[in-house]
Amino acid sequence: MQHLEQTLKAALGAAIQHVFNVEVAASQLALQPTRKEFAGSFTLVTFPFTKVLGRGPEQIGQAVGEWLVANEPLVKGFNVVKGFLNLEIADSAWLEVFEQLRQQPDGAPVPTGGPQRVVVEYSSPNTNKPLHLGHLRNNFLGYSVAEILKATGATVSKVNLVNDRGIHICKSMLAYQHYGHGETPEQAGIKGDHLIGKYYVLFERHYREQVRQLEAEGVLPDVAKRQAPLMTEAQDMLRAWEAGDEQVVSLWRQMNGWVYEGFTETYQTIGVDFDKFYYESGTYLLGKERVEEGLATGVFFRKDDGSVWVDLTAEGLDEKLLLRADGTSVYITQDLGTAELKYQDYAYDLSVYVIADEQNYHMQVLKAVLQKLGKPYADAIYHLSYGMVDLPSGKMKSREGTVVDADELVREVVAAAKAATLEKGKTEGLSEPEAEQLYHQLGLGALKYYLLKVDPKKRMLFNPEESVSLEGHTGPFIQYSHARIASILRKAQEQGVAADAPLAGPTELHDTERDLVQEVARYPAVVAEAARTQSPAVVAQYAYDVAKAYNRFYTEVPIFAEPDAAKKALRVALSAQTARAIRQSMGLLGIQVPERM
Repeated sequence: MQHLEQTLKAALGAAIQHVFNVEVAASQLALQPTRKEFAGSFTLVTFPFTKVLGRGPEQIGQAVGEWLVANEPLVKGFNVVKGFLNLEIADSAWLEVFEQLRQQPDGAPVPTGGPQRVVVEYSSPNTNKPLHLGHLRNNFLGYSVAEILKATGATVSKVNLVNDRGIHICKSMLAYQHYGHGETPEQAGIKGDHLIGKYYVLFERHYREQVRQLEAEGVLPDVAKRQAPLMTEAQDMLRAWEAGDEQVVSLWRQMNGWVYEGFTETYQTIGVDFDKFYYESGTYLLGKERVEEGLATGVFFRKDDGSVWVDLTAEGLDEKLLLRADGTSVYITQDLGTAELKYQDYAYDLSVYVIADEQNYHMQVLKAVLQKLGKPYADAIYHLSYGMVDLPSGKMKSREGTVVDADELVREVVAAAKAATLEKGKTEGLSEPEAEQLYHQLGLGALKYYLLKVDPKKRMLFNPEESVSLEGHTGPFIQYSHARIASILRKAQEQGVAADAPLAGPTELHDTERDLVQEVARYPAVVAEAARTQSPAVVAQYAYDVAKAYNRFYTEVPIFAEPDAAKKALRVALSAQTARAIRQSMGLLGIQVPERM
C-alpha cells in the first residue's frame, strides 16, 4: 500500500510537471482516502496549488486527471468534485498490493521511526480497594497501547506501580483493627481485595459520623474533618508505618498480601499482564532523596513549618508540596523515585503514564520538577490522559461504595454475551467447555472493545447491554465476522481450495473485492497512526471497517458457488487475509477472536 501511494505521488508529480511545467515535491502531494460517496480510492486536494500553478482548483484536477488516465496505467479513471481530484486505481495495481500482503509474515513490525525503548505504566491500583470500571479502562488502554507500540518494532515494557502505602491504606488498616475481629478472606468467603475494600468504606462511614458529631458540637467543618478521632489515628498510623513500627508493618503486609492475591486473579481474568511491579513503599525513599537533592541545590525550599516545596510559577503552574511538615511523603515524592527507578531499569526513550485526566496537573508538575532537577529522562515522560467512565446512574465514588466492581462487571457481560449468543443460536456443534470459552471471549471482547473504541481523551458513558450486541459497532460483531470467515476457510480446505496457493488470476475485481483489499492493506498505516496518537480507538475503528467491508463482500459475491476457479481461489485468499487483519488488529486491543460460533 505504501509503495502504491509512493508510485501514485510520483505519477502526480510527473503530471503536474508535464501539464504546467512546474515541479512539485512528492512531500507536498498529500493523499487521503476518497470519501465513500464518490468513485475512487485516493484523493488529492488541489486548492493548495492554485497560486503556484495559476489555475483554479477544478481546472487543475481536470487537467491532471486527464494526463494520468492517458499516460499512467496505474490510474484507470478520475472525477473532480470542486477542489478534490478523486483517482480510481487499476485492478492490476490492487492485485499487486494483495500479493504483497500475502507475502508479509504474521506479526511483521511496522517501522515508524518512533521511540525504540518504551515503558508503559498502567493499572496503578491502590491496595485499599478492588479494581473497578475506571480501572478497567486504564488496564485495557495501557495493555493495548503497549501492544500497538510493540507492533512498530519498539521494545516495550509494561509496568505497574502499586500504591501500597499512604493515608488511604492506613484508613483500611485502621477500620480493620476496629471492626474486623480478625476476619480473613477465607472466613468471609470473598476475594482479599474485596474484603479490604469493605473496610475502606467502613472507615469513611464511621469517619463521616464523627465529623457530623463534631460539627453538631459547634466545631467548624474543616476543623472537624482534621480533628475527627479516626483521621488523627490514621495519621498516627502512617507515621508509625514510616518509622517501621513492627505491629503496623505486620498488619500492612498481611492485608496487602490478601489484596495482591485478589488483583492477580482479576488480571488473569481480564487478560492483562506486566513485566515488572513497582511498589510505592519501595520508591518513596528514593523520592525523598531527590527532594533532599533539590533542597541542597536550591531547586526546592523549606517553609517555616518544615514542609518542603517547589516553586513552579515560572512554568505557569503553582507552588507544590513535596514533603509534609512531619516528614511524611506525598504522591509526587514517590513519583520522583519511580521515574528514576524505571529509567535505571529500562533506559527509556519514552515513558507513558496511563492516568485519568483528573491528574493532568499532577503530571505537569512531575515533568516540571524532573526538568528542574536536570534529569535526562524528564522530557521522555508522556501522560496518556484519559476521560472517566460514567454510568447511566452517574459518577462512581469508591469511598461511598458506589463503584462498579470489575470482577462483577466481567461476570455480568459474560452472562449477557451468553444470553445474546444463545438467543441467536450461534453455539451449534460446540461442546459445553467450548461454549463457555466462547461466552468468556465474547463478554470480555465486548467490554474491552466498548471501552477502547472511544478516543481515550473523551469521557464516556458505559452501557453494558449495548456492548454485547452481535450487531453494530461492537466487539462481538467483529468477533462473529472472524468466526464466519474461519468457517469459510475450513469449508475451502475441505474442497481443496488452499488459501495460500499462488493465484493465476483474475485480472478484474468486483467493487467489494477492491474495497476489501484496500481496507486490509491499510493495516500498517493504522498501526502507525495509533502509535503516533497512542489511541487504540484508531485500531478499533479499523477492525470494524474491515469486518463491515467483508460482510458487504460476502453478501454481494459468491465464493463456493463461483464457477470460475481463479475467482474462487482469489476470494478464499482474500477471506484468509481479512481474517488475519481482524485477528491482528483485535489482538492489539487485547481481544481474542473465536474460530467457531
